[in-house]
Parts: sequence; C-alpha cells; structure tokens
Amino acid sequence: MKVLITGCSGQVGHCLTKRLKTQADILALDYNGLDITNREAVFNTVAEFRPKYIINAAAHTAVDRAEQEVEISYAINCDGPGYLAQAAKEYGAIMLHISTDYVFDGMGDKPYQEGDSAGPQGVYGQSKLAGELAVAEACPEHLILRTAWVFGEHGNNFVKTMLRLAQSRDELSIVGDQFGGPTYAGDIADALITMVRYIEKGMQPQWGVYHFSGMPYASWYDFASAIFQAAEQQNVLHKRPKLSSIQTSAYATPAKRPANSRLDCSKIKNQFGIKPSDWHVALNDIQAYK
Repeated sequence: MKVLITGCSGQVGHCLTKRLKTQADILALDYNGLDITNREAVFNTVAEFRPKYIINAAAHTAVDRAEQEVEISYAINCDGPGYLAQAAKEYGAIMLHISTDYVFDGMGDKPYQEGDSAGPQGVYGQSKLAGELAVAEACPEHLILRTAWVFGEHGNNFVKTMLRLAQSRDELSIVGDQFGGPTYAGDIADALITMVRYIEKGMQPQWGVYHFSGMPYASWYDFASAIFQAAEQQNVLHKRPKLSSIQTSAYATPAKRPANSRLDCSKIKNQFGIKPSDWHVALNDIQAYK
C-alpha cells in the first residue's frame, strides 16, 4: 500500500506520518518537499511515486491572515488540492482531503450535516469550500473529511496556547458563545487510516464528504476549563487561572468566527464505523502538550 501524504509537518500530517510509517510505503512531504500549488511538481511527484492513496493534510489555516492573504489562501486551499486530485485521477489513486467547519456560516442552531448548505463567512472558509469543489470535480474517487477545532501535541493550537498563558496570567477571558467539537489530531489521522483500511478490504464507500469532530460539544470557555482542570489534576499547573466567559463581540478578530461549529458525525459512523473523537481522553496526558 503506497500512500502520499502532503502537509506532513502540520498537526494531522505529523500524526499520519507517525502512524503510517510502520504500516505502509509512504512518501510524506511538507512544503519544502512538494509545493502543492505547483501543478507540474505535483504531477511529477505522483507519476514517480505512483501512490494508491493521496492524503492531503496541507492547508493555509491562518484564519485571520487569510483575510489579507487571499491569493495565498486560494492557492494552497483550492488550487493545490485540485492539482492533487487531478493527478490522482490521472494515475489511478484515491484522494483523501481534509476540510473544515468554516465552510458553513455558523449561524445554524443544530449540528451541521454534510448536505447542509454551505455559506462561508471569510476567505479561509471560502477557499476551503473551493478546494472541496475542486477535488470533487477532478477525482470521482474522493473522500473529504471536514473537521473542527483541531489540537494535538505537535504544532500550534488552543491547548498549547492555554497552557502557555496559564504560566503568566492569573485571569483569562475566553469566548463562551461559540460552540464546536474539539478534535484530537491523532484521532483525525486514525479516521483517515480507517477509511483507507476499509477500501483495502475490498469495500467501496460512498464517495464524497464526511464530518468528523470531537464530542461532547463545548464552547471555547468549556474547553479551556477542561484543559486547566486536567492540567491541575496532573500537576502540570499548580494553580489554574480564573476564567471568565465573554461574548464574541468583546473579542474582535479580522475574520468572523462561526458561532456554531458543531458537526453531525453520524454519516461517518454509519459508513465506516468511526466514532467521534473523545477530546477528554486526549487530555489525559496534558504534559505532552507543553
């Protein structure tokens, strides 16, 4: 089984590389190894390696910077995935691509299902939605995994930020009116590998979009509270900061954040038997995030 992993230095790409290196013949590349926005380079790499699966974990995820870096965002989040999917179709590979809750407007009052209307509110979400469409158009045999609120031991994320701030702050104000499913990067990697294994067993899934995120749903305030509770219980923090819940309107950012990032994950469970990520379990070794 040959697998090409792009974006291998990111949170999910790192986990994928670590898990698959003993299970498959992998080619794991970061930006220095393969610029996915270069169509010729993409085709040359795929033609030479001839993977059975291409897993794209590369993305421009700087949500606020994307508002100014429009061209870069679309190049990485739309053009690159499109080129990978074109090469997958050309050389007979199956394309797996990671997307985001930001493709929705975030104004719904219940968890989003895969077929719900998209309505991204910023450049990041717009470019990621364009990437989904580019993948679907170029390669019929594709699986797109939308996820949300990603965190892990590798890279920058909310858990690491909270632990860092706790070292110098006695009080923190955290947004309490945005809700989603914190998702452990290792579980996203495992979900993608499970999808690959499903196909390797000779079964053909329904191609298209799937949702995968953490449970239970929480606000950023709830998530921060759980992080500090875990850190205190595990003696990583001697004293947790005092938390106060604030409204989104009190914390202005260049890009609009979805109030509702909750994803309905029943489709992926029904098709592949994949259950939502349990983010509480992922906080059992809080020392690993320092």
